[in-house]
Amino acid sequence: MEDLEKNPLTYSDELLKSIKWNADGLVPVIAQDYRTGEIRMFAWANQLALMLTLQTGYAHYYSRSRKSVWKKGESSGELQRIVEIRIDCDEDVLLYIIKQELNKACHTGERNCFFRNIKGEKVEKPLPFETLTRLEEVIKQRLSERQEGSYTVKLFMEGEDRILQKFGEEAIEALIAIKNGEQKQIAMEVSDLLYHLTLALVTKGLEWHQIMEELASRFKK
Repeated sequence: MEDLEKNPLTYSDELLKSIKWNADGLVPVIAQDYRTGEIRMFAWANQLALMLTLQTGYAHYYSRSRKSVWKKGESSGELQRIVEIRIDCDEDVLLYIIKQELNKACHTGERNCFFRNIKGEKVEKPLPFETLTRLEEVIKQRLSERQEGSYTVKLFMEGEDRILQKFGEEAIEALIAIKNGEQKQIAMEVSDLLYHLTLALVTKGLEWHQIMEELASRFKK
C-alpha cells in the first residue's frame, strides 16, 4: 500500500472554503470504517487539524479539553488512515472514511465509541452491513489462536480440498433452498454458504473489501 505520508490527499480549494466552521472555529467529524461501514468515532476538527489530515493522509482532530490538535493513534498506534473525506449537504459536517489500523478506535479499548445502546447495555451483535467483514475477522482470529474445538480450525486443518468440498456442498444446499422458495431456509443455507466462502477467501489472502471494490467498480457512472 502506498505511504500516504508521501502522497497527500487531493481536494477542492473551493469546497474547502465552503466549510461552515462553528463559532469556535470547529467542524464535527464522523469517522466511518472503510471495510465494515461501522461508525468508529465522533470528534472535532479545526482548520489546522483538517489541513494536517489532508497533508499526511492520517486523521487529525482538535481536542476541546486540551485545546490542541492531535493525531489519532499517535501514542496508541491506533492510526486512522484516510481513504476519502466527504462533506455533508449543508457543508457543516465532515465524514472521514478511514482504515483503522489496529481495529480499536475508542480510548476505552472498544472497536468503536458507540458500543452501548440507550439502555446502557454493551452491543456485541454487528449490524447487517458489517457482518461479512466481522465474520472474516473472527475466522482470522480463530486460525491465529488455533482455538480448541473450533469448527473453523478443524476444517482449515483438513486442508483446502475439504474446505472447497464443504463450499460446494453448501452451494448445492443453497440452490435447493432457493428453488424450494422458503425464505427462512434460504437465509440459513445462504448464511452457511457465505461462511464457507469467507473461510476459502481467507485461506487465499483475500478480504471482503477487495471483492466489494471489484463489484463497486462495475457500477456505471
